[in-house]
Amino acid sequence: MANSVYTVNKGINQSIEFKGLKSQYIWYLGGGVVGLLVLFSILYIIGIPSLLCVGIIGSSGGLLVFKIYRMSNKYGEHGMMKAVARRQLPKSIKVYSRAVFIKI
Repeated sequence: MANSVYTVNKGINQSIEFKGLKSQYIWYLGGGVVGLLVLFSILYIIGIPSLLCVGIIGSSGGLLVFKIYRMSNKYGEHGMMKAVARRQLPKSIKVYSRAVFIKI
């Protein structure tokens, strides 16, 4: 394994990084590739010409890689989870009763 073509950079207490993708985005890209493989097989079984299938899957794959790398660069290792959590917080809290603040 000393002559590996691919380099996986992982330091002490660092997440895995592969070709610029950080941690969970590697799994997203792998899942997307498996999904595209299934889509290709479905299109081919339906009877769509193979060159058209390859064109559809090629363009979808290029878009997938572009979006995954953009998300990886924009959000970083844990940023996407933080962005999703931030969207779930309410903008404001409305209280119509003072009963919440009165100690009984």
